[in-house]
Amino acid sequence: MDNTVIRSGDPGDADILLRFFDEAVEWLVARGSSGQWGTEPWSNVPKRVERVTGMVADPGLRIAMVGGEPAGALIVSEEHDPHVPAVDERELYVRLLITSRRFTGQRVGGRLVEYALDEARRRGIDLVRVDCWAGGDGELQRYYESQGFKPTVRFTVDTWVGQVLEQRVG
Repeated sequence: MDNTVIRSGDPGDADILLRFFDEAVEWLVARGSSGQWGTEPWSNVPKRVERVTGMVADPGLRIAMVGGEPAGALIVSEEHDPHVPAVDERELYVRLLITSRRFTGQRVGGRLVEYALDEARRRGIDLVRVDCWAGGDGELQRYYESQGFKPTVRFTVDTWVGQVLEQRVG
């Protein structure tokens, strides 16, 4: 039985998001994928702490709870990130999808993706897009493909290579 509950985010969630990012960095470094977010915990980098402060102020922030514990986070917006090529239609953009490593294998990310797709339907939007790091072993891109997304364009920000993926929900 799925006991994931998705709630609205609030400014008090900054510590939760920083913990998720710190867990992810530790995990990525351990598997040799430091190219995604570096080797330093986000909570130790003032610029990233500031970025998280902006994230928790976003009205599109949702927090997945499993058994009353924060397990993942999602931010959706009708505006894509500036480094991503625009499309000629209305879209819902997944600006953040992150799960706690403590809840690996419990479909938290999948539930958040489902929430984003349902939100697009509620808003009458047919296109959901997301971007991710395209480096490393490609596992992150394969994850999004396993959730029904199709790769579209690649982009580069400095030396960081990203992949945009999309899914139609009509």
